[in-house]
Amino acid sequence: MSKAATRKKVDEAERVLRGLLDKMARIVLLDQDKCKPNLPAFDYLRKNANMCDMACIQVVGDGKRIQINEDACPACLNRAKRCPNDAVRVVNLPHSFAKMCTHRFGTNGFKFHRLPVPRVNQVLGLVGTNGIGKTTALRLLAGSIRPTLNSTADGGVDWDETLAHFRGSELQTYYTRLLDQPMDVVTKLQFVDLLPRHLGGSEVLELLTRLNTRGALESVMADLELRPIAQRKVAQLSGGELQRVALAICLVQKADVYLFDEPSSYLDVGQRLNAARAIRSCAGPSTYVVCVEHDLTLLDYISDSICLCYGARSAYGVASASLGSREGINAFLAGYLPTENLRFRSDALNFKAVHDDQPAEKLAEKGAAGQAEKADGGGVRAADAGGATDGAGGAWRYPALSKRLGSFSLRVEAGAISPTEIVLLLGRNGVGKTCFVQMLAGKLPADGDVAVPGLQVSYKPQHITPSFEGRVRDLLERHIADALGHEGFAADVMRPLHLESLLERRVKTLSGGELQRLAIALCLGKPADVYLLDEPSAYLDSEQRISFAHMLKRFMHFTRKACLIVEHDLMLATYLADRVIVYEGTPAVEAVALAPQPLRSGMNLFLERLQVTFRRDPETHRPRINKLGSVIDKEQKASGHYFYLADGA
Repeated sequence: MSKAATRKKVDEAERVLRGLLDKMARIVLLDQDKCKPNLPAFDYLRKNANMCDMACIQVVGDGKRIQINEDACPACLNRAKRCPNDAVRVVNLPHSFAKMCTHRFGTNGFKFHRLPVPRVNQVLGLVGTNGIGKTTALRLLAGSIRPTLNSTADGGVDWDETLAHFRGSELQTYYTRLLDQPMDVVTKLQFVDLLPRHLGGSEVLELLTRLNTRGALESVMADLELRPIAQRKVAQLSGGELQRVALAICLVQKADVYLFDEPSSYLDVGQRLNAARAIRSCAGPSTYVVCVEHDLTLLDYISDSICLCYGARSAYGVASASLGSREGINAFLAGYLPTENLRFRSDALNFKAVHDDQPAEKLAEKGAAGQAEKADGGGVRAADAGGATDGAGGAWRYPALSKRLGSFSLRVEAGAISPTEIVLLLGRNGVGKTCFVQMLAGKLPADGDVAVPGLQVSYKPQHITPSFEGRVRDLLERHIADALGHEGFAADVMRPLHLESLLERRVKTLSGGELQRLAIALCLGKPADVYLLDEPSAYLDSEQRISFAHMLKRFMHFTRKACLIVEHDLMLATYLADRVIVYEGTPAVEAVALAPQPLRSGMNLFLERLQVTFRRDPETHRPRINKLGSVIDKEQKASGHYFYLADGA
């Protein structure tokens, strides 16, 4: 190729690059928690303030706050990006998004673009990662915060300007009703743990009776199984009980707008389905219902339409146009939004899995062999993880066990778990799943003279309370230093869990989802024969659950170890599980844990008791809940196939 031709190609590449840059805007984000007076980031930015004529970096607010101009000159922007503790982030986004910002949290704060559009007589579902603006969208729809329309002034713009901004859209009708009638709005808050702080002294029945303006008290209490705790005070309730009471507080009130923020947390499968039906009952010819949920199977079942929220975590979020429930969930899993020709995630998730009634040992060997052929040399191998096998065929066996805790009694049938196998513990809350896991982990002795075989186990508990005073890095080095130094562990566990960005953070400052990911890494980093994970998806968003599922299957195949997992997210559970242990009995009274059985027969048994049927989506192969009483629901119940693994609707 001649020099002239080469020069021409270089010029063309530069022209294309300049064109792309011209189409981009940027957000300069400043973490105010890391940039308080007397902290290194604040001192650094203050020293570099007013270094140019444009005053790109300024000290404002009586010298107590830093502000960085988003149109800062390159020199000042480079200085800001070198700020200690990563207090400053620069995120690029298309100019089209910059022009349609609906709300922003001040200069150098999070920006949300567009708004979900609720419709009467429908349930609108919101799906997206944590930190992308879903709760902000609910607050904007509730009217508790006013859209700022890209203004950085305190209080934003007035409502007349907001109505003019949404003129000609369905949001104009919505906000006109909200302001002029005005509409009554009730919101189910995300963090139900805060309820005892405000309502701790109230008795459940007395509280709900006082709020019962909808006349649905009896049906709501029956649907949410609240009769057994009706006489208890809110301060005495567990997480699952608080969630059901929080839902009931919304459902018994007569309102025009119902907003539900993560209604499934702490609930078991049956309780989630009951809550979903109760939420759907709120939709009417004059009411709006919006629901944020990370359990995609439940969200699909609740929603008539789906709005995807995408963008950059803690930087900016964008609300898509509404899609049908099936199309919306499939678009989220694919990471591609066809209506906008936009890819917001680099990889897609397909739930196709081959489960049959082969012996568990053959199934595990087949899966391990298939994964080994695809392996590229990464990952922790069996020799690295340590441990020993017991019993024929390399299976780890446990005997029949029993345990009485107060008035509750649990009986566990004997069983075996094969290498590479993931076994799901499937049952309602209060039937002893955590009790069984703790007996295997040696945290709780079994009754009688029966002893659990001395296997090496690693246990992630259900409830995580941070007590370590140091950094995340210090905690990991103290407990799993050997695994931490292994490149395979870093590639197969640390990176999928996105822990590398947390290493310098103090453990006590982590959020619930960050603590959960840290606890999973600590569990998998210890040498063991069997890994015990109790509700690992709690506090994780949909994308983090997807990443965790991929990581766990890969880890078990590479290490040739086994895993027992307690999980209520059925999409995640059915993707992970090779076999299931089904629980029978009455919660908090008496229960039996059956021996492990194939996924299909175990799910059939469990779903038959719930009178719920599942089909698989033909495109993504994810499980979908059939509408109660629909044609396909009746056909599957008549044939006895409550859980279909076959493709098709």
